[in-house]
Amino acid sequence: MDAFLVATGIVALAEIGDKTQLLAFLLAARFRRPLPIILGIFIATLLNHAFAAAVGALVSELLGPSVMRWVLGLSFLGMAIWAMIPDQIDETEASFAKFGVFMTTLLAFFVAEMGDKTQVATVALAARYTEIAAVVAGTTLGMMIANVPAVLFGERIANKVPLALVHGIAAVIFMGLGMATLMGAGQGFGF
Repeated sequence: MDAFLVATGIVALAEIGDKTQLLAFLLAARFRRPLPIILGIFIATLLNHAFAAAVGALVSELLGPSVMRWVLGLSFLGMAIWAMIPDQIDETEASFAKFGVFMTTLLAFFVAEMGDKTQVATVALAARYTEIAAVVAGTTLGMMIANVPAVLFGERIANKVPLALVHGIAAVIFMGLGMATLMGAGQGFGF
């Protein structure tokens, strides 16, 4: 349950103001059909984060506990810095419109999520926790918590969310995880 809750919270916070959330706003404004957009986001995230979690688990297995502790700790610290950098959406990431609302969303989200903060966080979380399904479920739920309101309420909430505060909270959480990992907090889990 710990892996699920940590993954949900980290990704929900990291996703606020992220380029995929900006993409959700853009798709909602362009198509005005929330259900296929939400379904596309869900499936793209599930596929992308399942792949990321598999990579994280493999990396964890290959590197061994002592090296993995340093890799994870430094990765979380890097994520803390990255969380403070605002994202911008590239119009080409939403240019799959010829495929219809659902496929456009699925393709655009899958592509936009490649190498994104939340995908990197999923790799790190999967390397940190052995419960891969819980990590994927948590990171996917975190994405949905951040993106469903973006699709449903769009501009009405975009200007009311203090992005600097949310990014700061995410950075503090990543920093805490990084420091705890480097100081050996995960040794009971083999890290």
